[in-house]
Amino acid sequence: MAGVPGRLLIGGGVGAVALVVVLAFLLGKTTSTQSAPSPTRSPTPTATTSPTVSEIFQRVGPSVVVIRTDDAIGTGVIAADNGTIVTANHVIAGAKDITVTFADGTKAKARVASADPGQDIALLAPASLPEVLVPAVLGGGAEVGAPVVAIGNPLGLTFSVSSGVVSGLNRTSESDDDGDLEGLIQFDASVNPGSSGGPLLDARGLVIGIVVSIADPGKDEAFAGIAFAVPIGTALSGGDGDGDGNGPQI
Repeated sequence: MAGVPGRLLIGGGVGAVALVVVLAFLLGKTTSTQSAPSPTRSPTPTATTSPTVSEIFQRVGPSVVVIRTDDAIGTGVIAADNGTIVTANHVIAGAKDITVTFADGTKAKARVASADPGQDIALLAPASLPEVLVPAVLGGGAEVGAPVVAIGNPLGLTFSVSSGVVSGLNRTSESDDDGDLEGLIQFDASVNPGSSGGPLLDARGLVIGIVVSIADPGKDEAFAGIAFAVPIGTALSGGDGDGDGNGPQI
């Protein structure tokens, strides 16, 4: 399995938003909160569809949520009709208060339904749901070179979209503090702190992974531009961190 120098978890701290504002001021620009597409149910994509990135965003954006804790912001994706949200475990680990904001602006408290620190995946159960709930469609495997789209809340810029390709498979993201993550999808769509927990989508808008980290080449190295996602199959049925093979289940 191919490894990398290290990883940087990308559940953004509250300072991330302030950083964006400062940078925008220096550049003579302003920032604003982008709204998600209006929640509407879309038909399940078929093998013959080839939507644009914009169309994928319009289709899947309503399934994405903003996750806020006392000191962090992250992303999640609605994965079931009961409102279950999949996110990265490090976004909510240790949090006493979790608030999710749905695409229509509805806010709800949420609790951790299950967690798999070994895969950096958690499932959240919202206390209430919006009037229109739009679960994402979960997909299958990834292929090297295939196009992908990421939707998330990088640096607090809500409902941002980026695109790229699958750069590699079965990657290992190494960390001395948090343990290694194995079997990851490597991709080059732009993600930043706040993107963690967001969906990685294939060319049809199917969720094929959950964004968890970016490569950290070290302070003396150039920006890596390498990101990782836990495959959706692993995220929903992998081990729970203690080796018994019973991970989060929707």
